[in-house]
Amino acid sequence: MSLEGTNSYLISAAGAGSCVVVDPGPADEGHLQSLAGRGPVELILVTHRHADHTAGSLRLHELTGAPVRAADPRHCHGGGHVLQDGEMLLAAGVAINVLATPGHTSDSVCFHLPDDGGDGSVLTGDTILGRGTTVLDYPDGTLGDYLQSLDRLEALGAATVLPAHGPMLPSLADVAHAYREHRLERLDQIRAALDRLGADAEVTAVAHAVYADVGPHLRRAVEMSVAAQLHYLRSSRL
Repeated sequence: MSLEGTNSYLISAAGAGSCVVVDPGPADEGHLQSLAGRGPVELILVTHRHADHTAGSLRLHELTGAPVRAADPRHCHGGGHVLQDGEMLLAAGVAINVLATPGHTSDSVCFHLPDDGGDGSVLTGDTILGRGTTVLDYPDGTLGDYLQSLDRLEALGAATVLPAHGPMLPSLADVAHAYREHRLERLDQIRAALDRLGADAEVTAVAHAVYADVGPHLRRAVEMSVAAQLHYLRSSRL
């Protein structure tokens, strides 16, 4: 589910003399030592609460003294404050705009770097991946929130996508639009399955009908996504 692993990013303006680390990743000592050794670390940011992004953050704080900031206070360390939607950070000579993008998880945030190249770039965490589509960690993450987050990201235009898993991608607007279309197609498939199985069909039955070609190693992820889709459709009827 994490593709080749978690991408950790080091951000710095030319000549700044320090850097920002985004998503330290799991508690892999060699990796964390490598991050700490790239130069003075001024700030550590995490995109969301999952352990493959946060488990190494406290240790990286211990190695560097840099505060850790996240939207979830449980993952803030060393005096780091909770991230706020719309907050503009200036660290290592770089302007970093914090965007709340719930959906994958309730605490998911993206980091917009408006001055990175002509169109800027966005570190998307797991909200948008470099390959495939993301899982909604329902009930913490909801489809309604996720669709709104995709709309917000699409509005940023042709910014480069810097995902937490997989390769970087061009044009955030194009990718976010494609993600939204994919979700809407899946909703149509869910509706069709409910027409066949009955409006009150259980998650397992709907998942089997819609995702019959998915292997057992992804079954839990599929069922979470189906649960999120059913919640969205059933809430819309209320």
